[in-house]
Amino acid sequence: MRRIIKQVSVFILFAFFKTGFAQNIENTTNKTLSFEEYLGYVKQHHPIIKQAGLILSTGEANLLKARGGFDPKVEVDYNRKKFKKTEYFDEFNTRFKIPVWYGIEFKANFEDNAGEFLNPNLNTPTNGLYSAGVSLSLAQGFLINERMASIKKARFFIKQTKADRDLMVNNILFDASMAYFDWIETTNELRIYNTYLDNASIRLKAIERSVNLGEKAKIDITEARITLQSRQLSFEKAKLKKRKAELVVSNYLWFNNIPMEIEDNILPIVPEFSSIQSSLIINNSIDNISDLVNTHPKLISLDAKIDRLTIDKRLKKNKLLPKIDLQYNFLSPEIDQINTFNTSNYKTSLNFSFPLFLRKERGDLKLAELKLQEVNYERLSFTLYIKNKISDVNSEMESLTVQNNLMRSIVSDYQTLVKAEERKFFLGESSLFLINSREQKLIDAQLKENKLLIKQLSITAKLYNVLGVTEFININ
Repeated sequence: MRRIIKQVSVFILFAFFKTGFAQNIENTTNKTLSFEEYLGYVKQHHPIIKQAGLILSTGEANLLKARGGFDPKVEVDYNRKKFKKTEYFDEFNTRFKIPVWYGIEFKANFEDNAGEFLNPNLNTPTNGLYSAGVSLSLAQGFLINERMASIKKARFFIKQTKADRDLMVNNILFDASMAYFDWIETTNELRIYNTYLDNASIRLKAIERSVNLGEKAKIDITEARITLQSRQLSFEKAKLKKRKAELVVSNYLWFNNIPMEIEDNILPIVPEFSSIQSSLIINNSIDNISDLVNTHPKLISLDAKIDRLTIDKRLKKNKLLPKIDLQYNFLSPEIDQINTFNTSNYKTSLNFSFPLFLRKERGDLKLAELKLQEVNYERLSFTLYIKNKISDVNSEMESLTVQNNLMRSIVSDYQTLVKAEERKFFLGESSLFLINSREQKLIDAQLKENKLLIKQLSITAKLYNVLGVTEFININ
């Protein structure tokens, strides 16, 4: 009877410890950082998110630069030579140019030249000579030229930079999410080891008491101590893993350009799948894979790149044509009388040039075609890859749901086995070795359950990354 009373007291001590530990976890003063709050900090303050905004600014700056090719231009030339009181020449020439589309340029000019040794071709009336006219390219440079190509390519470049910006934001939010989920995994792992470390400590004390009473052999103390030390070792490893995970999460936490660090008393919260989807802007429906593929930032970027290379190919092809530049200017000594500009007073010119072999031009065109083919092949390859990746992730999500349900059932059964073994031990029909063996299998099952949970959380973030969806927040 005395032995039974002592065994009951040990069993009650086991039960009290488990209850007390659970209450300790519930009553803890630890602070929490939810997935929504964490990702909100990343979106608003992470330097790479801000850097992504600069990518679009680069595209806008390139467009502004390209538009500069159509800016009106004022040119002034003044040359004068005077030697030994003789004025050889005094030349003043000012021009105003307005470039427009299709290689056309409108010009206005004023010349006022004088001097004893002035070139007769440069002689002007006493009050100077005004001219107004137009220059245009009739073959090469008419349908497309460097200015036109720069504007078109710059517009496609803005589209490309926006897609590249979205892709950068997508990747940083995915990496941040994976770091948070790893933090959850290591935190749960530490809790599991902490629970069973305390169990091993209580059992060692109970075995020592039984040995002192002569009810157990001393070798049982050694076995209980080995179990305790093994779990202490696992606990320390888990503690180190958790700290490393906290530091990785801290890499994504910034506030006003100041890095923040996760403290030990801050714990993550396992998010609901709906909250992950809302935080990452994921649509639940992924049935129409073709539509999802077409909106992927990588494909949008490649399409813009293809459009830019197509413009470049057209420009290189246009350079196979001969250069035929025509200028025509109306001349008049009086600017205030428009009717003085007529076809009887004019200056015109025609320039023609054409390389005989066109080796440079044909080489440039071939290179442009090869670059375009290369990007087209890249787009075909990525389209197939992303379609298969979406299907793969979708299948993995379905499989993980089944695996998690099975793992929860397995953990529940192992818990039942451990409780049954404890009851048998209380009745003297089992041993410490069997209890530890059952409990170790339960620990392994709970660790697997934890990993599967994190995989299920991670696959949702992976779907976000594969789809390339993003929500960009403007940073002022």
